[in-house]
Amino acid sequence: MDKFRYLVVEGPIGVGKTSLARRLAARLGADLVLEQPEENPFLGRFYEDMPRYALPTQLFFLFQRSRLVEPLAQPDLFARPVIADFLLDKDPLFARLTLSADELALYQKIYEALRPRAPAPDLVVYLQAQPATLIERVRRRSRGYERPVSEQYLALLAESYTRFFYYYDGSPVLIVNSDKLNFVDREPDFELLVERLRAMRSRREFFNLA
Repeated sequence: MDKFRYLVVEGPIGVGKTSLARRLAARLGADLVLEQPEENPFLGRFYEDMPRYALPTQLFFLFQRSRLVEPLAQPDLFARPVIADFLLDKDPLFARLTLSADELALYQKIYEALRPRAPAPDLVVYLQAQPATLIERVRRRSRGYERPVSEQYLALLAESYTRFFYYYDGSPVLIVNSDKLNFVDREPDFELLVERLRAMRSRREFFNLA
């Protein structure tokens, strides 16, 4: 595990990436870089009226994510490891899913101008789950602004993530089917994942609990 100085946990809404990032950071003695969705003033309105609020919601997250990863552009070799719950490279995934053609063109110009030249992660842990699992987990955590989220939207988002990581080659990726795994409440599940991370040898591997 010491070989991972910059590790990212990714996946669609509700998959458990932030919870896993926290646990891994505690295990590794790493610094956490976490998204702050509650700071986005447009997010609740976006879930109620996506066409109207997609662009300001997306731009707010782009500014926030860019600010959070900017310090990584000049890494301190003696600093603690870093674990994040987002990959900036996937930011356009949401934009392509929600923005109109004109809005997307504007977003892409801002993205290219704003994106920090941060280092690629040493590893991305990509958590997958079925839409029914995602909606159940979203409902269970009871964030008020997520109440309008539909299973249809989560299904489209999960499909977009699958497509993105099919082509992504910027870092090694461990693809984890998390439908039957609970890294927060079941210690054996977390330890299984830690062992799987230690055993990583190639740039793309899979972890699926039968």
